[in-house]
Amino acid sequence: MPRTTRPSLSLLRVAACTGVAALALTACGSGSGSSSAAGGSGDVKVGLITKTDTNPFFVKMKEGAEQAAKDNGVQLVSAAGKFDGDNAGQVTAIENMVASGVKGILITPSDSKAIVPAIEKARAKGVLVIALDTPTEPQSAVDALFATDNFKAGQLIGEYAKAAMKGKAAKIATLDLAPGVSVGVQRHDGFLKGFGVGAKDPAVVCSQDTGGDQAKGQTAMENCLQKEPGINVVYTINEPAALGAYTALKAKGREKDVLIVSVDGGCTGTQAVKDGKIAATSQQYPLKMAAEGVKAVATYAKNGTKVSGYTDTGVTLITDKAQAGVTGKDTAYGLENCWG
Repeated sequence: MPRTTRPSLSLLRVAACTGVAALALTACGSGSGSSSAAGGSGDVKVGLITKTDTNPFFVKMKEGAEQAAKDNGVQLVSAAGKFDGDNAGQVTAIENMVASGVKGILITPSDSKAIVPAIEKARAKGVLVIALDTPTEPQSAVDALFATDNFKAGQLIGEYAKAAMKGKAAKIATLDLAPGVSVGVQRHDGFLKGFGVGAKDPAVVCSQDTGGDQAKGQTAMENCLQKEPGINVVYTINEPAALGAYTALKAKGREKDVLIVSVDGGCTGTQAVKDGKIAATSQQYPLKMAAEGVKAVATYAKNGTKVSGYTDTGVTLITDKAQAGVTGKDTAYGLENCWG
């Protein structure tokens, strides 16, 4: 989400169940808490830990995991952080899941480095651990990674933006995620590569962090316009930030002459592409990440075969204004395959 700012939830019910960890993930109801059991009824348990469980990206991921659990005859148990960055909550969830006897854990790390010791302890006890969406640091801390190629996602919209400018001099604003967050860094760097500019190129006239939040995206765009009113290309970490940028541009009467490109491919964002608010977005597929992850754990439980390395779960450029030399699909396809 990158990824993105996620609405906060409570991990109190997960923590409260620590003393009965063997039952924690089935006894704690899903309600307003962040731990639940769903999908499948077999003896094999698969854990899913997301950054939060209200962001549409992770809601779709959980749906994919639940369906895959049913299809593969395993039981899914899930937990989520209070917010994007809640490492302590994810550590608690890992500990509870290991104690309850899960065969594998799928996790979208909130803190790619700080989560590693907890993952190492789980793996030492024979639990298969797969990162979804966000890699750990180092990536080898988990058995496998199922995720979007975020560099490629950024590169696609960079190439699109370059083509759409048709040789016109660019004044670029980048509305980024947060310092050091791998997803944000990869998308940003990919965009620059696709557009054909370096990090210190004078064409990049403003860079602001948004946390992937719409309100912060609007503020960031306002700040950039104050610094350089002639901005004509805007890269955003995700579609909420893009819609915030659009609001700021519209207030200045600039929404028609500034090119906005983004990443994620959620349904709201894809609709914004159809509506002409965003020129193009790179669509990713959270349901596939989770479904493939559950299947891998089920295979491990069945015959001991461990998945390894990185699996690219795909990315597609979505736009209704195709540009020569840039491969993509229209919003009809995007809306059929979006999430949220």
